Amino acid sequence: MKKTTIALLAALSITSTASLAAYPDKDIQGVIMWGAGGSTDTVMRSVAPYAEEALGTDLILSNKSGGVGAISMKYVNKKKADGYTLLMGAENPQMHKVLGLSNVDYSDMIPVAILARGVPMIVARNDAPYNTMQELINYIKAHPGEVKIGSTGKGGLPSIIMAMIESQVKLDYISIPYKGDGPALTAIQGNAIDVMPAVLGATKEQIKAGRMKAIGLIDNQANPMLPNVAPITDTLPGLNSYLPWGPFFGVFVRKGTPDEAVNKLTSAFSTAGAREEFTSMMSNRGYSVMNISGQEAVDFLDTYRSVSSWLVYNAGVGKFSPEKFGIQKP
Repeated sequence: MKKTTIALLAALSITSTASLAAYPDKDIQGVIMWGAGGSTDTVMRSVAPYAEEALGTDLILSNKSGGVGAISMKYVNKKKADGYTLLMGAENPQMHKVLGLSNVDYSDMIPVAILARGVPMIVARNDAPYNTMQELINYIKAHPGEVKIGSTGKGGLPSIIMAMIESQVKLDYISIPYKGDGPALTAIQGNAIDVMPAVLGATKEQIKAGRMKAIGLIDNQANPMLPNVAPITDTLPGLNSYLPWGPFFGVFVRKGTPDEAVNKLTSAFSTAGAREEFTSMMSNRGYSVMNISGQEAVDFLDTYRSVSSWLVYNAGVGKFSPEKFGIQKP
């Protein structure tokens, strides 16, 4: 009896080890947090082919937007922690707890790779009667309740940028919600909205093609890609305490995912993120490649959560104090 039991346990151990060693032995699902055509979608679909090559299997990508990223994060967290469902997300979940949108943020997940960062900016429809941030502010003050500014929901990049701006100057405008910056940028080209806080990487080609115009960089220094566009601190110097600040894009799995799967995914995305084809594409589109993982990624995420959570709370956007979740002041 004992020999039979030992033999059975040994067989199960060998089978289990073989199964882990075989990862991945099927397609992997990648859930993109925001809609098609936006910044997150662009970064993830750019890196995916090279990650597939390194993993030796297909990445089946799908867009699952909504809830400022909460819907896709909750979806992934309900899936089995086996490395076959990846969350491909942006920075938004780092503010979810303070905003009251979710009880989960990236501290509850494993960062496979933080791939890139973006430079935030303000774009406007081509025929808008303002060309700089100061002119936009003056126009909104002269026409209260008229200017339509695109949004991706509470806690989305546009809402945080507008919270920054309104910490310095009060503005009366109409906020128009969209499920991601992709649809909002399409709307601005059709004159459905007037202004959109977005990311250089998602707007660069449209600006170049003359489909919209850049009126301000949400940064404290000029950008060589837009040498004629002034940083917002030229108009609102009080924002120096918040800047530089911007979105990031990363790949995550549930905590509890086997080390073997995490290690293979990390290696694959590290290799993909270093590919010249990917780095050149990111640079040309205005993104800054990071390609970090492990403790370096954890430290970066902790710092980002601290800075951004206190920023939105102090700007009056947050529902709860970051202290409630043990988030220290930066």
